[in-house]
Amino acid sequence: MNAPVKPTAKTSTRFRFVRSLRFRLTAGFLLFFTLMLSGVGILFREMLTSILQDQAEAALEEEWGASKGYLRIEHQRQLWYFDRFDPEESLIVNRIRRVELLTDSSGNVLEVSPIYNSLGIDPLSHIQQVLKATGPTLLIRNDGHGVRYLIRQGSVPDGRSHLYFLAIGRALSDNDRLVSKFTWRYFAFMPLLIVLSGFLGWWLAGRALRPVTELAATAHNITGSNLSVEIPLRNASDELDELIEAFNRMIARLNLSFEQMRQFSTDVSHELRTPLTAIRGQLEVALFTAKTTEQYQDAMVNALQDVEQLTNIVRALLLLSQAESGQLVLQMTPVNLADVIRNMAEQYQIPAEAAQIQLTCDVHENCTVRADRVQMERLISNLLSNAIKYTPEGGRVRIVLDSDRESEAAEPQARLTVEDSGIGIPAAKLPHIFDRFYRVRPSHTNPVQGLGLGLSFVSWIVNAHGGTIDVESKEGAGSKFIVRLPLAATPELAETPAPLALTES
Repeated sequence: MNAPVKPTAKTSTRFRFVRSLRFRLTAGFLLFFTLMLSGVGILFREMLTSILQDQAEAALEEEWGASKGYLRIEHQRQLWYFDRFDPEESLIVNRIRRVELLTDSSGNVLEVSPIYNSLGIDPLSHIQQVLKATGPTLLIRNDGHGVRYLIRQGSVPDGRSHLYFLAIGRALSDNDRLVSKFTWRYFAFMPLLIVLSGFLGWWLAGRALRPVTELAATAHNITGSNLSVEIPLRNASDELDELIEAFNRMIARLNLSFEQMRQFSTDVSHELRTPLTAIRGQLEVALFTAKTTEQYQDAMVNALQDVEQLTNIVRALLLLSQAESGQLVLQMTPVNLADVIRNMAEQYQIPAEAAQIQLTCDVHENCTVRADRVQMERLISNLLSNAIKYTPEGGRVRIVLDSDRESEAAEPQARLTVEDSGIGIPAAKLPHIFDRFYRVRPSHTNPVQGLGLGLSFVSWIVNAHGGTIDVESKEGAGSKFIVRLPLAATPELAETPAPLALTES
């Protein structure tokens, strides 16, 4: 069995050249240009043929009219009346009689020229048919040498109202030579035009694809540490400029994603290192210094608390991964937000009182939405947790639920508002608070712990339920988060509340 032939580098290079976009654009342009030139040549050839044919018919019609003025038929004899000493009249009559046939109605030939005789005498049936016709008959005949002749046939009367058959003709050889010369010259010159057009098309394709080539070269130079590249716009306001803008925006998004990943890696390393260091310290203390059972138990309790913190971090990262990959399936049921908010507010009364913060709950009406109750609890839990976390002692947190029936939305909505009198968020950082792993860290709030995932989960939950979330905040004056969710078609209440969800912050 013969071994398969592997493509050589030369063959591979040739294949890539043929498959290149520049080659295909040039080939397509050449194919279109060749078809266009061929079509134009054929069209012009037909137009030239038609014009020459019309001119020949017009000239033959003039000769037919002249023949009626010079020809007389008397007693079965034809007589040509013209001044033989007038060169112009002699030329006209001789040209008429050069291709001519004259017969009576019975087909008897009265006069025939040698050229017409070579074309063939018309049969009696054809002669009688022409004599009966009301108009002239035009036809084309070829002689023995392949020369074409345009023939005009009709009837002429004599002095006694007898009809005679007359046919005159003109050679079309000059017309055929002119058409043939045009055809040969045009199609002989066309390959030169195609070659020149090929070079022009190749140059134009290269010039048009230069931004794409630069784009590809830039893409090859992009690495995880080099995402600041940007291709300058051509300022042509065309599709290539749109492509360059889209590419630059993509690079900017990639750069932002890489920065977030780097920040996330730093934050996760710090968050994981802290409980691991504490666990190791507690175990080392128990191993080297503990002497009594109580000391061992205290070390184990402290280590378990740090393990629980570590577990919470890993659980938050797992939930984030599931949300991003679409594995977090929503269990949509009618949920009464009023009940959920009352339960969550009751749960957070104790930590709020411990932080000396006043937590109030204002639920004006029952609002039923079609939602996943667990995710609704997670949403409210994250908002309340953040509000309490970033509100100093003596502050207040207020959660309000009402319906937003006068908004521009097509359907009535439930409006959930969580407002605090905390430290607020700087205006420059407001656009980023819903980004994953992003945390607002003023110097006086460094002790606040968290991964920066809570608001990312809130945003994901709201979007997954077809709602919107807005934030109003001023540094030093508190923040207000407003969540709007579509109301359910029927105000059904959820049957049983689900367990309280874990807060990610």
